[in-house]
Amino acid sequence: MNRSSMSTRAAVFGTAVLALSALSACASAPQGGATPTAAGSAGAAYTWWDPYPQHDASSAWAKRVNSCGQQAGVTIERTAYDTTALTNQALLAGQEGNAPDVILLDNPAVSTLADAGMLTAMSDFGLDTSRFDKNLIAAGELDGKTYGIPIGANTLALYYNKKILDEAGVDPASIKDWASLNAALKKVKAAGKKPITFSAIGTEEGSFQFLPWFWGAGAQLTQLDSPEAVAALELWTSWVKDGTAPNSVISNSQNTTWEEFLTGEFAFAENGTWQINSAEKAGFPTGIVQIPGKDGGAAPTPTGGEFITVPVQKDTGRYNVTKKILECMTTPEGLVETGTTFAYYIPSTAEGQQAILAKEPDLKPWVEAVQSAKGRTSDNLGTKYPKISEAMWTAVQKALSGSASPADALKEAQAQAKQATGG
Repeated sequence: MNRSSMSTRAAVFGTAVLALSALSACASAPQGGATPTAAGSAGAAYTWWDPYPQHDASSAWAKRVNSCGQQAGVTIERTAYDTTALTNQALLAGQEGNAPDVILLDNPAVSTLADAGMLTAMSDFGLDTSRFDKNLIAAGELDGKTYGIPIGANTLALYYNKKILDEAGVDPASIKDWASLNAALKKVKAAGKKPITFSAIGTEEGSFQFLPWFWGAGAQLTQLDSPEAVAALELWTSWVKDGTAPNSVISNSQNTTWEEFLTGEFAFAENGTWQINSAEKAGFPTGIVQIPGKDGGAAPTPTGGEFITVPVQKDTGRYNVTKKILECMTTPEGLVETGTTFAYYIPSTAEGQQAILAKEPDLKPWVEAVQSAKGRTSDNLGTKYPKISEAMWTAVQKALSGSASPADALKEAQAQAKQATGG
């Protein structure tokens, strides 16, 4: 694909902003307001934008960023926005030709900016990406080139309330596929408890939570109405119809789903790595199991997390220092530091994963979940993904509300996605 010219960028700017605003729903670090915060000092300066306004200039994160600048012989001028403001600012800066040296982007946004010609491929300044897990770095790939590297990843699993499972006679280790999960849910229901909750809201968060079941059935995003896709939506629909899952899932965000789980009334909740600390403080013992594939094994779960990207610079001589900054941020030790700072990101390299497990052995189930995870824009979907996702979450809403059967809702979704993506 030929990269867009600057004039083309101006034409696609508004559309890209809308797409990126939708995708920001699954940003994994807690987000603050849109007011930027900056840190820097005199001397040679490199500009850095990230989506972590909750980490000010005195934070461990800001100090680490500055340290990597110092190691590269420059000062880092850091500006932090919330995710939506950051992606919009990134597009505007690229359009105007005054982009910063480094931007940390929510991973689905990478392909959108790359497609608009705003990002530099890692190979263009000699950065080796081979040490990063292929399933994770795939979210930063477009047309055979890599436009960013993951600073870490988070994903989804099923948290469980051990007290409820014990009372219902359910061994979480027995959950290996959909049949065994359904058997466990029936035992919980028979014991008079609430079996499971999740987020099926009509936004990107709903798609994010549906994808493990969709992919776990063997479905592909290029064919939303396949028999495998229908099976996944029938599973969710059956849970709502028979009371295994509450009607609230239709409007639940991931946060409200978690609040439901923390009441202690639910046996299972689908949620992410970012709830580890909260789960430890729950008023009942918790654990996690991998979301099972339909016929066994762990289902591929979608990855959340940010990528370090390098916007196109008029002065290509700046890339040498930028490369040093990126290398510093992604050493095994650096990835572990990021992982614990954001409680928790799982490092995106095998070395980093081993290092974080040496410090936090209880993260092993999450490391395994990330190892089988998948980027939402993988399979070279790139800028098509937001349009496909919208069609998918719309189908989920229709099926769960009872306004259409799963098969009919997904048939309509496939037609919508095909029209929106031009085939």
